Amino acid sequence: MRFSATSASGSDWQARRIVESIGGALLALRVAIVCSWLNQYGGAERVLEVLHTMYPEAPVYTSIFWPEALPPSCRGWDVRPSLLNHLPLIHRHHQWFLPFYPYAFEQFDFSDYDLVLSVTSGFAHGIITGPKTLHICYCLTPPRFLWDYHNYMEREGFGRLVRLVIPLAVRHLQRWDRLAAGRVDEFVAISRVVRRRIGQVYGREAKVIYPPVEVERFALSQERGDYFLIISRLVPYKRIDLAVQAFGELGLPLWIIGDGRDRRALESMAAPNVRFLGRVPDEELGRYLSACRAFIFPGQEDFGIAPLEAQAAGRPVIAYAAGGALETVIEGRTGLFFHEATAESLAEAVEHLDDSRFDPAVIREHARQFDCAAFRRRFADFVREQYDAFRAG
Repeated sequence: MRFSATSASGSDWQARRIVESIGGALLALRVAIVCSWLNQYGGAERVLEVLHTMYPEAPVYTSIFWPEALPPSCRGWDVRPSLLNHLPLIHRHHQWFLPFYPYAFEQFDFSDYDLVLSVTSGFAHGIITGPKTLHICYCLTPPRFLWDYHNYMEREGFGRLVRLVIPLAVRHLQRWDRLAAGRVDEFVAISRVVRRRIGQVYGREAKVIYPPVEVERFALSQERGDYFLIISRLVPYKRIDLAVQAFGELGLPLWIIGDGRDRRALESMAAPNVRFLGRVPDEELGRYLSACRAFIFPGQEDFGIAPLEAQAAGRPVIAYAAGGALETVIEGRTGLFFHEATAESLAEAVEHLDDSRFDPAVIREHARQFDCAAFRRRFADFVREQYDAFRAG
């Protein structure tokens, strides 16, 4: 099934001018974009949106496409899903179909393209391209469900039968995943953490280009509420449970924006001072961010765009000291860390927060180095350099 855009937005035309000024020859190339799946909206999809503004004419190939789960701005793209898109239940339960994804991505034909850009945390890097097509993979991470599957299964709460069967599928998929990584011409990692993981798992080098953050969407505010804030999908690995437990003990107001399959369980364990606001329109997020006392980031992530959006609004972040947060939060200047993945450790950090010590203007200035314009320049420069080298043989 094909979904075609009817017009380009203002941001599309701005992005075209940026690309043209940096690497004009790229506009003459036939470009395709590939992503793992399009059945939810989070950090990966935000990266994809910015990449699509750089190459607005590029079709987007993916395993499954569920328009209702995405913002209206994404629904008009030329999206080309695989045959998996017709399977029942796959849009809401895409994890059930993991063994079929390698086949789905290997069936796509990219012989008509000069350049293919994959944005992936699983399977999309396994596309097959010919010798005349350059494949650059923007790797969000080697898939956690393959290379950290014991912890993944623990967090997801799979039953005993699944735990017995899944290791057989995992070993097969790990072999395929390493083979697929060999098909990529150049890797780009979203953080130093992911670059190390690419080296460990795939034995490949990668350049780090941090994901884009829409800094200009957020503004500093003189108004200040008394609440702490989380913006996240409510899924196990985000560790929202730590924050719910910690603030239940502290008795301080915690507001949680977002939805997901963990919401019911989290609400059942939450104290009255913890509010679940569900999904909130994008235009209101800035108001919530700029007025919070601090943003809470309790999980270990490979990068994490939400903490930088909070910093773009001038608010400090309290983050778990691991993963991408170590590259985006500066202790004592733009936020604080807690060092154990426990509710007690998080609660202690919250109690030590003196938000009056943080300068909102300094915090926002730190976020600017991750702005969308910086991402576009760095990524376009990298693509141009790699394509010139590829064309030279």
